[in-house]
Amino acid sequence: MASKRNGTLYIGVTNDLLRRAYEHKAHDIPGFTDIYDVDKLVYFECFPDIKDAIHREKRLKEWQRNWKKDLIERTNPEWRDLCEDLV
Repeated sequence: MASKRNGTLYIGVTNDLLRRAYEHKAHDIPGFTDIYDVDKLVYFECFPDIKDAIHREKRLKEWQRNWKKDLIERTNPEWRDLCEDLV
């Protein structure tokens, strides 16, 4: 999730991507993403096993910011909100 192109980034895990993205957009959960207006789904990965998803989340959180930006831009160079594609 991102606030805007090259803006604040947030990495998380969920078992329901659409629901979680909606929560960010609606600012339903107070905290980091609400404060920094992080409400655009700009990148996601799917995993069949939650343990693998959590492992990937932890690894991505250790990455340098420019690596994360490169990862996003490989599949979403315009930083479009991908929620529209999922509905």
